[in-house]
Amino acid sequence: MDTGLVSEPGPEFLSVPKKRVKRKRKMEPGTGNMETEQPRPCKRPEFPAVSGQQLVDGRDEIRKVAVPAHRYTPLKENWLKIFTPIVEHLQLQVRFNLKTRNVEIKTCKNTQDIGSLTKAEDFVKAFVLGFQVEDALALIRLDDLFLETFDITDVKPLKGDHLSRAIGRIAGKGGKTKFTIENVTRTRIVLADSKVHILGSFQNIKMARTAICNLILGSPPSKVYGNIRAVASRAAERF
Repeated sequence: MDTGLVSEPGPEFLSVPKKRVKRKRKMEPGTGNMETEQPRPCKRPEFPAVSGQQLVDGRDEIRKVAVPAHRYTPLKENWLKIFTPIVEHLQLQVRFNLKTRNVEIKTCKNTQDIGSLTKAEDFVKAFVLGFQVEDALALIRLDDLFLETFDITDVKPLKGDHLSRAIGRIAGKGGKTKFTIENVTRTRIVLADSKVHILGSFQNIKMARTAICNLILGSPPSKVYGNIRAVASRAAERF
């Protein structure tokens, strides 16, 4: 059937030439003019050891640790235990400023290692957070110990009685749950209101933090005990 429409010839489709990507060929040794000599190994610079006094450029460094009101009495009672290792072993100067309520630690001419100032600061800070002097003293004696602090509300936003129950699950009846986590993970834990402070090595802190987070999220203590014991046994087998 003729409709009367005449189809006009459409535009011809032109083939687009492909762009050839020139790949750079790697120069084989002996084929080009480029030199293929091996680069000479550079020698590492050797510098003489720097003493602590030279490192601070003759200036005395000072660190300050704020002491809250509820830790004044324990600090006064244990001052001799805090004072002795800082002055005799680390060769530093320490005092408690009554006006600013800060423990001030300062280097002197007898200070050998500049890193001892950080150790002393961590030691005093651990005691201020609530750890026993004997436990906090491990921060001075050992190098692979750390201190971690987190808030319970960072794990799960809890308020009122829900927050109180979460703290109770972490502590347990008579502190049984907290003691179990400490013994299995070889850490020390301090519960201060909604804050949790953990003292130990990096791997042990990780295990204790995971167990505490599970308790906060509502896991029963028996399940948490089994998990941390399994993880601790696997970690012991590795070493």
